[in-house]
Amino acid sequence: MAASDLVNLSGLLDNAKCFALVRQHRWPTGVRCPGCDSSAVTRDGHDDTQLHRQRYRCKTCTGRFDDLTATVLAGHHQPLRVWVLCLYFMGLNLSNRQIAAELGLCTSDVQAMTEQLRGGLVARAPAVTLQGEVEVDEVRRGRAQGPAGGSRKKGRPGRCRRLAGAPGRGTLEKDKPPILGLIQRGGQVLLHMLANVQQKTIKPIITGAVAPGTLIHTDEYGTYARLERWGYGHKTICHGRGEYARDEDGDGFCEVHVNTIEGFWSLLRSWLRPHRGISQEKLPDYLGFFQFVHNARRRGRALLGALIAGLVE
Repeated sequence: MAASDLVNLSGLLDNAKCFALVRQHRWPTGVRCPGCDSSAVTRDGHDDTQLHRQRYRCKTCTGRFDDLTATVLAGHHQPLRVWVLCLYFMGLNLSNRQIAAELGLCTSDVQAMTEQLRGGLVARAPAVTLQGEVEVDEVRRGRAQGPAGGSRKKGRPGRCRRLAGAPGRGTLEKDKPPILGLIQRGGQVLLHMLANVQQKTIKPIITGAVAPGTLIHTDEYGTYARLERWGYGHKTICHGRGEYARDEDGDGFCEVHVNTIEGFWSLLRSWLRPHRGISQEKLPDYLGFFQFVHNARRRGRALLGALIAGLVE
């Protein structure tokens, strides 16, 4: 969707609708006290500066709170409407510059808002458990300022300003942080930025997220050699021999492959493309946000509702 198609979206939301949306996703079965989790709660007026922000009083612990208490959306001078729109635009993968233009804010303010929203959502994201058939692969992300030998005008050398580095799977120390991806066929995905791709680094991620007995598909990289010892079925595909899919049972369907996760890498690269200059420190939040969006869509959830629920539940 082009940015010009989003210009009138801000007129569709107001603070009253946004607070109602927060209440709907934060307390789907009724208001509960964030301090003691009691449902014995009464309304206690409205905020003095935000008239649609409902206040409450807990009869059990006598604590007072409101719609945004103990959420990432609390304690900001911008109206809730602006934060909700910013979150929506993030879900559409607009850059900070595009969001700033849509909301009429400066880019530095939007950057601070997106970092807080992204970090808050990732911190609250539920654990992912994969089962059935899972594909595991890793990709490295090196810093690049422009395309290496990409499209160019006739007679003009291509821009090639990638950082030099040793070949291989990459490490965080060499400024080529590897990203580990685990994807359940037909299901959710899990992304992790790693310091390296050694077994001692990868094992706790796999054993913590993949159910025992799951069949895992990988390439021939040696770090996955102990998957069967860790309690998993294991099938490999050998790219080194030009093999990309294999039919083992003769049914005409090539069930041994890692094409699902390799296709997912293309989606991730496209998602990261508008956000040039992501530092290693912030990359995990970008990965976590994309993981959340992808998994919400796989579960068939409305994106804006899923994002708000992820921040306030």
